[in-house]
This record gives sequence, C-alpha cells and structure tokens, in this order.
Amino acid sequence: MSNYKAVVIGGSAGSFPLVVKILSSLPKNYPFPVFLALHRLKHIRNGFVEALSLKSNIPVIEPHDKEVIKPGIAYLAPSNYHMYVELGNTIALSTEDMVKYSRPSIDLTFDTASYIYKDKMVGVIVSGANTDGAEGIKRSKERGAFTIAQNPDEATIKTMPDAAIKAAEMDKILSIDEICKFLVSIAN
Repeated sequence: MSNYKAVVIGGSAGSFPLVVKILSSLPKNYPFPVFLALHRLKHIRNGFVEALSLKSNIPVIEPHDKEVIKPGIAYLAPSNYHMYVELGNTIALSTEDMVKYSRPSIDLTFDTASYIYKDKMVGVIVSGANTDGAEGIKRSKERGAFTIAQNPDEATIKTMPDAAIKAAEMDKILSIDEICKFLVSIAN
C-alpha cells in the first residue's frame, strides 16, 4: 500500500476530456479522495458533474461547505466557489475574491490540501490557459507532495503545465496515459 492519502488535480481550458480519462481509469474502490479544481464557466451550473460521472468509476460530487472527506470520491470545486481542504478532514467553500481571475482557484485548493496532506499528496496540473496552479503546486512541492505536470507538448493548451514546470521542479512530467497509469499504480 502506498503512503499517499489524497490526489489533487488542477486544470482549465482543455482539461475536461483529460479529467474524464483519469476518472475512467481509476478503480471503483480508489483508496483516496480526489480533489478536482477545474475552471469552468460561471453561468453553467448543471451538466458538469453528470458529464464527469458518466465515465467515472468513482462517485463525482460537488461538496457542500463542511462536507466530510471520504476516500474513493472525486470532489469537484463547485462553480464560482473556492474549495479548501481543512483540518478535521472537511472541505470549506468560499466566495472570496477571485485569485488570478479564477474562482475556484487551483492555487488555493493545492495550497490548503498540501498543508493538510504534505508528503501524502499527489498533485497534478493538466491543460489550461492561465498560470493558476503554478504557485499552489510550488507550495505543495515545498511541503513534500509528489508533483506531476502534464507534458506541455501534449496539452491542448500548454500555459498551465508550462507555468507549473517553471515554478517548481516537478517530480514527473507525463502524458495523460502515463498520469492515469501512475494514479492507478499508487492505489495498489
């Protein structure tokens, strides 16, 4: 059994099909919570969870404020909310100011999750059109998290993985298929 306790995935433009692929590759009883900090259009409230759930082997939910974190569930930051991981094994939601023009902020989810999980966290940055996530993954790395960036050459929009790679020394730079294999391998 690996010593990981959580997976955090950040993405923006172009990340949706990648996240679907990751969720469809995870086994049914995945032993960790998966936190999804994905930029999405503010006015589209419905359909996102359903679309992710279609192919996912684990339940995908938008958590409520103070939701208790359980293994084997994918927690999707709700549209227009920041998602924090808190002490006491809960999730906090907030409508505080946007960070880098984004709410949810990938930086904030990574920052709070790595504060809780430290070296027991795997952080993954995939395709996206801005630099949100770079600061968060840098902090995660400083706290001992295992960090992965999608190979920018493969990313639909490489700004986000590029920014992450520039911000911190990634443990791995992988294709989406390799990311899926890695995330499955740590479950065994």
